[in-house]
Parts: sequence; C-alpha cells; structure tokens
Amino acid sequence: MNIFISGSLAYDRIMDFPGHFADHILPHKIHVLNVCFNINGLVEKFGGTAGNIAYTLALLGEHPRIVARVGDDFNRYERRLIDNELSTEWIKPVPGVFTAGAYITTDLDDNQITAFNPGAMAYASELPPLNTPGVSFVVLIAPGNKTDMMGFAAKAREEGVPFFFDPGQSLNIWRGDELRESVAGALCFISNDYELTLFLQMTGWTIADLHARVQVVITTNGPEGSVLDLKGDRTLIPAIPVSEVLDPTGAGDAFRGGLLKGWKMGLPWDICCQMGNVAASYVVERYGTQEHSLDWADFCRRYEAHFGPLIC
Repeated sequence: MNIFISGSLAYDRIMDFPGHFADHILPHKIHVLNVCFNINGLVEKFGGTAGNIAYTLALLGEHPRIVARVGDDFNRYERRLIDNELSTEWIKPVPGVFTAGAYITTDLDDNQITAFNPGAMAYASELPPLNTPGVSFVVLIAPGNKTDMMGFAAKAREEGVPFFFDPGQSLNIWRGDELRESVAGALCFISNDYELTLFLQMTGWTIADLHARVQVVITTNGPEGSVLDLKGDRTLIPAIPVSEVLDPTGAGDAFRGGLLKGWKMGLPWDICCQMGNVAASYVVERYGTQEHSLDWADFCRRYEAHFGPLIC
C-alpha cells in the first residue's frame, strides 16, 4: 500500500520561555495585545507536519511519500529524508524562496505560541495519481497548503481512496464552506480538542453532523491521551506516562504516525489510537519533533508494558 502524506516540510525554531504566558497577558487588554517574551535560547530542528509524521512512520518500518513544496535551503533536510529511506519524488522545489519555518515558544505549562512563515508551502504542489492499477493507496492530509489539502481530498473521493483529514493549525486560513466540502467522505477526522471545537464553530456543525460525513473522529488531548469517537461511541485511550516531558512539540504528529501504522496493519481503531499514544510518548522525551529514535521491537515492548501484547 502506498501512503501519501500531504502537509508541510519546515525548519522548526524552538524556544523555551522560563515563565507562564498567562502571567503576561491581561485579559481586559487583549484587544491591544503587546507582549514580549524573553527566551532561554533557540535551536533549529527538522519539522513540518508531513516531515514529522513520515519520520515516525519510517522508524516503524514504513516508507510514506511526502507531497510538499520546499525552498532553496532544503538541501540538509533532503539529506535527512534520504538517510531515513524516505522518497523525495513528490517534494518539489520553488526557486528563490525559503522552506517554510515555524517559530515555536513553549512556557512552563507546556502552552505554545507559534508563528509560521509558509515560504515555499504557499505554492500548490503537484499531486500524485491515485489510480494505478493493482496498487492500493491511503492519503493523510495534514496542515499545509490549503489548495493541496482541498485538491487531495477531492482526488481521494473521486478515486475511492481512504483519506485522513487533519486541518489542525491551518484552520485560520479556511472558510467554513471549504471545510465542509473537504472533510466530506473522510475515513477519519483527526484534531486536538481545541481544534475540534473551532472546526465545529467554523462549519456551523454539531458533532453529529461531523459523524454523518466521516467514519471516525479522533481527538488528542495531550497528557490525558486521545478520544476515539465511533459515531458517538466515545472511548478514552490513556496517554503513556513518561519520566520527564522535555518538549511536547510534534507529539501530535507522532501520534498520527503510530495511528496510521496500526490502520495499515488492519488493527482495530482502539489499538491504532493506543499505538498513536505510544509513538507520541517517544517525542515528548526529546527536544524537537524528529529527535526520537526507536525500532519496531522497542515500540512493541513499550506498547505491551501499558496495553498488553500487540497482536499483529
């Protein structure tokens, strides 16, 4: 099965704020917000939704294909993808611009404020065909270029290809009618709790309306785990405890990698979510979105320590 991941490839510039955002934001002055956070330093890491998800899938033995646009400064990221046996066939350069960049500041409560420069991501990608005879496909549509996201959803529907729809951090660039059109027919809608609330507000839908248009709704809730919602039948999947949370950035992307690995294996949705939670636990233990390492045997041991034997 060919796995295509549409989303962003970006350099993450990660910063730590040694305080609490809430102590510096005055609710009654939010309309004239003007704040400055002095940080402890900055590190640059490989990131972007598509890159992060593909990286975790590669660690789990998969070879997804990323669909994205990149800039003139992509060389070192390209080498990293190749080192992890990830194809660059559908990663197309845009001359004269930078690769997308995320500037992420995290406070002591693990709250985050992110500024994102789309760079090359602002240019629509060339979408791959999904109708090769004798080949099956699955598409994961992660936050990225909106034209790509809408186009890939439409192409997947036309070809009868299952797709996961994850608007995530891109919600601020959508209109409600565009969201209603793009999510229709998805195998799975995935978001965090805040994004789900915002999505329903933007579309004017209730959760029942979303259930009528997608098969599965999965909602991540950080340290509380994830919620599997099968047409209103909700199951809380507990998070994996870790000794120390160094950086939550990218945990949601790793969750998607573990989830998709389980789905490709043909496992039940609750086990897929458990696998997502296990994958996410590796990320929060390291500083950066692609700094974790694991192999299938290690992953299975961690899974079994919390959920029992992984039958596959």
